[in-house]
Amino acid sequence: MRTRLLPLLIVLMAAVLLALGIPLAVSVASAQQQKVVVDRIDDTARFASLAQFVTDACSSTRTSTDERLETLSSELDSYYGVYGIRAGVFCRTGSPMAQAPKTFFPDKGEVRDAFAEALLSRRSHDPKQVWPWQRHRLVVASPVIRDGDVVAVVVTDSPTGALRSRILHGWLVIGVGEIAAMLLAVGAALRLTGWVLRPVRVLDATTHAIASGRLKSRVAAAGGPPELRRLAHAFNEMADNVEDVLEQQRAFVADASHQLRNPLAALLLRIELLALELPEGNEEIASVRTEGKRLAEVLDDLLDLALAEHTEADLHITDVGALTAERVAAWTPTAEAKGVRLVGNCPPTTAWADPVTLSSALDAVIDNAVKFTPKDQCVEVTVAADGDTSTVVVTDNGPGLTEEELARVGDRFWRSGRHQNIKGSGLGLSISRTLLAAGGGSISYGHHEPHGLTVTVSVPRNSPRA
Repeated sequence: MRTRLLPLLIVLMAAVLLALGIPLAVSVASAQQQKVVVDRIDDTARFASLAQFVTDACSSTRTSTDERLETLSSELDSYYGVYGIRAGVFCRTGSPMAQAPKTFFPDKGEVRDAFAEALLSRRSHDPKQVWPWQRHRLVVASPVIRDGDVVAVVVTDSPTGALRSRILHGWLVIGVGEIAAMLLAVGAALRLTGWVLRPVRVLDATTHAIASGRLKSRVAAAGGPPELRRLAHAFNEMADNVEDVLEQQRAFVADASHQLRNPLAALLLRIELLALELPEGNEEIASVRTEGKRLAEVLDDLLDLALAEHTEADLHITDVGALTAERVAAWTPTAEAKGVRLVGNCPPTTAWADPVTLSSALDAVIDNAVKFTPKDQCVEVTVAADGDTSTVVVTDNGPGLTEEELARVGDRFWRSGRHQNIKGSGLGLSISRTLLAAGGGSISYGHHEPHGLTVTVSVPRNSPRA
């Protein structure tokens, strides 16, 4: 959830910062240019005031002294030499009164546009914005007014290198600020999502633990919003109630199985006594005796299942290969009596397991494989290590199971409708699964080609408690 929530928060924060940063960058550029424009307007105004005394230089009959014109020319030359800004005073016709450098004329481009605007008695208050990636020049023009008429125009043509550098520097400061703000925002988002999702992660881990059979697991206090703390408290209460119900169920099954065994034993004894009074080989007595023994086996399996659900696994480092070879040897006479070959490939392989539990599970699986394998067929038992897991794979060549039956195999009391006439209670594999799960193991089922069943018993090679 964090990998989905955190990018969303980062994108939203980046959008907010960009929405603030872009207008700020534009404002910085505009402010820097406006500052330069104001300075140029002041300069052109000063030159215009000087040019008022020499405006007769634009007339055909010149009466002004050369000294004033020379002063204006000297000012323009000094201005150009110090600041590198081209400047000139031009008559309405465009002819120069004085300019620096001498090649500067308002004959084209922005200079011509500014000159024409000033002739209309308007100053260049709002030149086109200069951006750092452009190499444009900044042109400002002011009219020289005498007796209410525009008699000349002062034009300045400024390079924009320094202006663009200042704008770029301002943008760099804004960018550094945006990056710093973004880093702070990401840090805050990490803290926020961690604070919000920590109890969710704890709840998820506890739910998985309970689903895996560790019913004692509870959600520890992990902070977070009040709503999640209340949820964790409610979850713990629910888990307590579920554990109590399951404990009551286990206790009931164990007590019922135990209490039924005594009257059942007495009933079987009376059946045996009754059989002595009837002719030998009576089919009804044989049928009752068989069903009674089957009921006794079911009660024993129920008691074993109740104990399995309540018993903690006693895990040790176990040689799975040696243990499996022992069970194969124990079941070989039974298989031979049925005409089935039982083959074991059991190299030394270690794992963390409860030897008694693993033996019981292998007995149940091998018993089923031998029971359902036809005469002159083979049952193979293979031990292997696969990464963090050791496996015992039992394959047979029996009738196998359908996909629907594979989904149900191992359920309590479930038996395939095709195998109802074969001895069994339907609890053996369920007991094995419960015992293995208590120690971090598992049992799974699959098809064996061309026909048959593959059962895989898995136990961890590392301690589950670690």
